Amino acid sequence: MDLLATMRIYVRVVERGTMSGAARDLDMGQPAVSERIERLEKHLGTRLLLRSARTLTCTEEGRIFYERSKALLESADEAVASVSKTENALDGTIRLAAPQCVGEVVLPGVLMHVRTAYPNLHIDLVLNDDIVDLVTEGVDISIRVGQLGDGGFVAHPVGTVGRRLVAAPSYLERHGPIDTAADLANHPFIRVKGVFASERLPLQRDGDALDYARIRTIMTTSHWRPMFDTIVAGGGIGVVQQPACADALAAGTLVELLPRYVIPDFALNVLVHAQRPLPPRVRAVVDLLKHDLPPLLARPAR
Repeated sequence: MDLLATMRIYVRVVERGTMSGAARDLDMGQPAVSERIERLEKHLGTRLLLRSARTLTCTEEGRIFYERSKALLESADEAVASVSKTENALDGTIRLAAPQCVGEVVLPGVLMHVRTAYPNLHIDLVLNDDIVDLVTEGVDISIRVGQLGDGGFVAHPVGTVGRRLVAAPSYLERHGPIDTAADLANHPFIRVKGVFASERLPLQRDGDALDYARIRTIMTTSHWRPMFDTIVAGGGIGVVQQPACADALAAGTLVELLPRYVIPDFALNVLVHAQRPLPPRVRAVVDLLKHDLPPLLARPAR
């Protein structure tokens, strides 16, 4: 039995909480993962995991073995990296979580840089607007917008994601101009679920305190793209993240409404586990994200 490889499998099973989740992460069949864990328990002469219909729970021995195995694997990765002739010798899998819009619009270019710099790394990209728990979801790096919430992580600020209140010229031709914040309530508003759910849009002018304008939502979506396409088609007004609407604003297929006002930006952070040291492959990708994301997020001058 390759004990080091089996320990990697065991660590991933514990972090994912299921054999099937670990199997997907490791690109293995679930039966193969189960067999390796059973052989590991037989080799150690003790039960590591308590199995129920849906979950796995570590025994006390399993918890100790997980903690020691994780530390040993990180030390092994560090040792390999310290004597590798080039950084592109880094290998393994990076499970990277990101919100949908940032992941689809901003990240592709960054991921190409990752592929060029570290061709032996496998990237498992998970796009989800929900807050992702790094441990239970088996995520190595999480890119998160807005509030960070609680958790055992270290946050690296990389910039802000601007937001724009926009409409299509065709919509304004049919319905007339929007001159004041009070006018917003008279127009159909399209938004992503969970954003502006109170039917109040935060607005700021010339650095003043936040004010809130009433809106009238007529459509919500679970993904930014249908919202964006409906606004471009003239179906209503809405707020779109700057990276997603920059080209449309430049081309004139969207126009910015109430440009004297600013909608507060979202903070963008790169989160990693609160552990020291980080595996070399994780540290390398985090450093690249910290380098590449800020200029991509830089807000263009009006």
